[in-house]
Amino acid sequence: MRITTYRTELNEEQHNVLVKENSCNYPVSSLSNPQSVMEMLNAVFRFNKQAEEYVYMIALNTKCKPLGVFEISHGTINQSICNPREIFIKALLCGATGIILAHNHPSGDTTPSKDDLKTYQRVKEAGKIIGVELFDNLVIGNGYFSFMESGM
Repeated sequence: MRITTYRTELNEEQHNVLVKENSCNYPVSSLSNPQSVMEMLNAVFRFNKQAEEYVYMIALNTKCKPLGVFEISHGTINQSICNPREIFIKALLCGATGIILAHNHPSGDTTPSKDDLKTYQRVKEAGKIIGVELFDNLVIGNGYFSFMESGM
């Protein structure tokens, strides 16, 4: 599978466009469960080794194959700002039918914070409205916490 990272830029008309940043091969065929997502993020982006919080979004097609990976936010030691608008602009530009959000906790504790829970609900509701499903939201540290696996 090819893992491609993108960012968005404004073109001459001030419209968001996708810009390819990097691409690499990764030895799995899909990202169909939280464990496989965590393993990919740790292997390709060293997600569990980051000193500050990062929020990433994986845009997926209907077969759970990644269309692109986006850095949504780079925060501080214990917080990162995440807005549904920026998430879904990127998801819609690449034609995603679903997304997975993931962020790291540098402390290693994967327990979601109150802000993590609020953000998850906001993004999930926004996705329902526009037709791009939030498949899961992962907190990665020493292991992972999956909102999907926990029944949220």
